[in-house]
Amino acid sequence: MATLDRWEPFRGSYDSQLNRLFTDFFGRASQDQNLTPWAPAVDIFEGEHELVVKADLPDIKPEELDIRVENNILTIRGERKFEKKVDEKNYLRVERSYGSFARSFSLANTVNTEAIKADYKDGVLTLSIPKREEAKPKQIKVSVGGQASAAAAAR
Repeated sequence: MATLDRWEPFRGSYDSQLNRLFTDFFGRASQDQNLTPWAPAVDIFEGEHELVVKADLPDIKPEELDIRVENNILTIRGERKFEKKVDEKNYLRVERSYGSFARSFSLANTVNTEAIKADYKDGVLTLSIPKREEAKPKQIKVSVGGQASAAAAAR
């Protein structure tokens, strides 16, 4: 004999039901947002002697990048073009974003913008921005024993 289960639409927590409803509805909309103009991901970190900027720029030729510094603002511009090797109607899914981009970052006065080095390898742009000499950390040696006590005795 077949069993009938009673349908209880609000079984479980109301929060989980409501969250699932919003996720189902708005989740589809957020997937479409991936197709909007893009901006490459960037990591910026500071070393003892330099500031390093790493940007993910796959499928972009280095000669098509525009990197400049004006008024201590570092700007990286470029464009990732959609390849027409495959007919568009044959694509089953397009998730990667294409088009022009520009990323700008404010630089501190402690860096030497005249000596920036750019390297592009495996789709990653690495900018090394050296610090000015006056901004680099300086180690101060502390004399111990004889020299310090001799100077104190001479006073």
